[in-house]
Amino acid sequence: MPDTLPLKPIDADTVDKYRAAIDERAAIAETVAPLVEAGLRNVYFVGAGGSIICSWPAHYLLQQKASFPAFQLQSDELNSSTPALMGPGSLVVLASYTGTTKETVQAAKTAKASGATVIASAKAGSPLADAVDKAFAGKSDIFELLVAFSLLEATGADVDAGSISAALQALPEAVLNAVQQSEGTLADIAEAFKDEPITYVLGSGPGYGWAYGFAMCFLQEMQWKHAAAFNTGEFFQGAFEMVNDDTAVLLWLGEDATRPMAERGKKFLDTYCKKAQYVDVKDLELPGVPAELRGDFTGIVIGALANRLAQHYESVRGHDLEQRHYMFKVDY
Repeated sequence: MPDTLPLKPIDADTVDKYRAAIDERAAIAETVAPLVEAGLRNVYFVGAGGSIICSWPAHYLLQQKASFPAFQLQSDELNSSTPALMGPGSLVVLASYTGTTKETVQAAKTAKASGATVIASAKAGSPLADAVDKAFAGKSDIFELLVAFSLLEATGADVDAGSISAALQALPEAVLNAVQQSEGTLADIAEAFKDEPITYVLGSGPGYGWAYGFAMCFLQEMQWKHAAAFNTGEFFQGAFEMVNDDTAVLLWLGEDATRPMAERGKKFLDTYCKKAQYVDVKDLELPGVPAELRGDFTGIVIGALANRLAQHYESVRGHDLEQRHYMFKVDY
């Protein structure tokens, strides 16, 4: 491998990708409204790898504000043991970047066999798109968050539809601005941690998904680096005993209700870990996103920053993000 690779430019189509997903909002609302009218009982977010990671913001939002239960389930967990509560009146929400993840395609079939309504973010014509009741083309994280907002509005939850619309209208440019504003911080983190033998990644609430995702998908899968992710609260139940001034720890701080957990983590790391690095959404400008809704979009922003941080790792380590030992190469 080369010592370094040219740093990729910030994705030129970032705004277009987010806008295309948000443009599906009306169609998503039209899909979920009849389910609510017919007596929605529960919602399941199902996926594997990045697709279940992307469901954290939506699942967290429903946990906070919905009048019905919402669950997260790994695709093959569903295939192995269908939950007793899944069936008529259930909405199962899946996602797959390629639309070909075999466990997720089978999960769609398993969910449909239970009598649930099944929708997904999947490429048109893909096996997953063909297996569900309704497929959408938008980015997984935005798609699932739009499902959550639509369900809240349809069930009469205490949400401000006007503020949500304003936030979604502003979101594509706000996310791009957050990435641009963070370039220096992300470059410094990649440079500081590029040769670390192991990196701990912490997050909480809707931001935990990309603590887990950055450690597993970006560092382990795409950079072949040892990493471990912890909920920031669980960090204090054991993992913090491994920390000293020479430990590489990355902490994502959001603006949701779990922020005190993140601040507790930062206070500890400031005291006992000289190498700790932080990315704080509160420090970033999100033009047009109402202040009271910034927490709902914490996970979306962290996801975009995690993707960009991975590109910085790719550049300073000279390790292409597409390089694999096993994934897509062997039968597994």
